[in-house]
Amino acid sequence: MSLTLEQVKRIAHLARIEISDAEALTTQGHLNGIFQLIEEMQAVDTSGVEPMAHAQDVSQRLRADAVTEGDRRAAYQAVAPETEAGLYLVPKVIE
Repeated sequence: MSLTLEQVKRIAHLARIEISDAEALTTQGHLNGIFQLIEEMQAVDTSGVEPMAHAQDVSQRLRADAVTEGDRRAAYQAVAPETEAGLYLVPKVIE
């Protein structure tokens, strides 16, 4: 696939980019080069190749999912200005 000069100008117009003829020619060359690279990559036979999530075979060290702190809810609510039914009461700021 390659773009014509008119297509490049139309894309620039749709993107609301003011572009001169010289810039359009340069951009056309860059975009056509990108499309050529994509076509080359699509031509490669990738059957039998498993998709991978990362370029290196690494795994993240994870800690055990265990509780490390005790329940301190009662202590925190004891020092709160106002609580009701286990909830913190705050002043109304929006009417």
